[in-house]
Amino acid sequence: MKQLFYLLTAFWLLPLAAQPGETSRRMEALGFVNIAEADSTIAIDLMYTRADNFTGQILYDDLREAYLHPDALEGLLQAQRELRLRHPGYRLIVYDAARPMSVQQKMWNLVKGTPKYIYVANPARGGGLHNYGLAVDVSILDAAGNALPMGTRVDHLGYESHITNEAALVKNGKITAQEQTNRQLLRGVMRAAGFRALGSEWWHFNRCSRDEAKQRYRVIP
Repeated sequence: MKQLFYLLTAFWLLPLAAQPGETSRRMEALGFVNIAEADSTIAIDLMYTRADNFTGQILYDDLREAYLHPDALEGLLQAQRELRLRHPGYRLIVYDAARPMSVQQKMWNLVKGTPKYIYVANPARGGGLHNYGLAVDVSILDAAGNALPMGTRVDHLGYESHITNEAALVKNGKITAQEQTNRQLLRGVMRAAGFRALGSEWWHFNRCSRDEAKQRYRVIP
């Protein structure tokens, strides 16, 4: 009985950040899966838990875990296995995954009326695949745990992040040939796992089309 008391006391004394927040509990209630619990070798570093993102604000007040719909998670786990086959010391790192529409609205409010609006899905039009748990922002860590250089940081909203004309970016010295090769590796493993690349963001991958998401899946409030 005394041991049980100590265990319960230890749980309640855990730091607030160590306990799942309301958003995490809501994600799990909706059937989304914690990526780290499915595969602990995939690194998680949610960029919207900090202010050093393109908005300059913290958008996730209580979310520290990365979640995906099971259909997208299956593909991400496959991509991790594919990456390990090609480069045994490498692993994926996730910077964003399932995103509530309430957060999407915050993001949209910050970019509407600015040139950056083209990079953010409008909630009034159904949002984007993140809002269904069917998109993931991802990169690669090397064997030492360092992110492979991709030419820009994750979340850089500019033409240097586009994948549609990378040869010109290399030719003009905007990214290096090695950075292009790293991007191609990322796209290769993600596409092999059934994801679709987004032309304007080298780090963003969708599990399906937006039309399919609207027909088959529920948006995250």
